[in-house]
Amino acid sequence: MKHEAVEKNIGLLAFFMVIAVSIGGLTQIVPLFFQDVTNKPVEGMKPRTALELEGRDIYIANGCVGCHSQMIRPFRAETERYGHYSVAGESVWDHPFLWGSKRTGPDLARVGGRYSDDWQRAHLYNPRNVVPESKMPAYPFLVENKLDGKDTAKKMQVLRTLGVPYTDEDIAGAEAAVKGKTEMDALVAYLQGLGTIIKSKR
Repeated sequence: MKHEAVEKNIGLLAFFMVIAVSIGGLTQIVPLFFQDVTNKPVEGMKPRTALELEGRDIYIANGCVGCHSQMIRPFRAETERYGHYSVAGESVWDHPFLWGSKRTGPDLARVGGRYSDDWQRAHLYNPRNVVPESKMPAYPFLVENKLDGKDTAKKMQVLRTLGVPYTDEDIAGAEAAVKGKTEMDALVAYLQGLGTIIKSKR
C-alpha cells in the first residue's frame, strides 16, 4: 500500500494510528502491572497516621501541589539536591498521588526530617521569616483552625478498600488521634513523614 493513499484517507490513517498506539500501550504500559517494583510498597513502609492523613488533605486543599512536586527524577542534579530519586513503591498507597508537574518551590518528596518541626511551623506561618526571598504565601490561619477528626475514620476505611493496610485499631483510634489538633500540627506531621523510608542518596 502506498504511503500517499494512507495520508489522503483520513479513516485509514486513523485506523493505523489506533493500531500503532495500541501496540505501544501494550508493550510499554501493560508490563508495569506485573512488576512488583511498581505495585508493591517499599520495604518498611507504613500507612500514614491519622494526623498525617489529615495533613495530606490540608496540603491538597491549600493547593501546595500546584507549586511543589513530590517526584525526584533520576538525574544527578536532582539527587544531589533532594536525595534518592522517587520510586513507584513509595506512592502505591497515595490516592490521589501528588507527584505534581511544577516547581515554583522545591521538591518535597524527601523533606521529612530535613528541617525541625519549629522551622516548618515558622515557614508555614510566614515563609519570609525564615527564607526572605520566598514567594510562598503565608498560612497563619493553620494555627487557628482546629480538627475535629469526625471524618478521619471514614477516610481510612475508604483507603483500606483501595489497598492501604489500615487496621481496625487504626480506624477506631483515628478521631481521638486528631481531635483538638490544629491544621498546622497536621500539615507539619505530613511534611515530616515525606520520603523518610529510603535513606541513601542514589
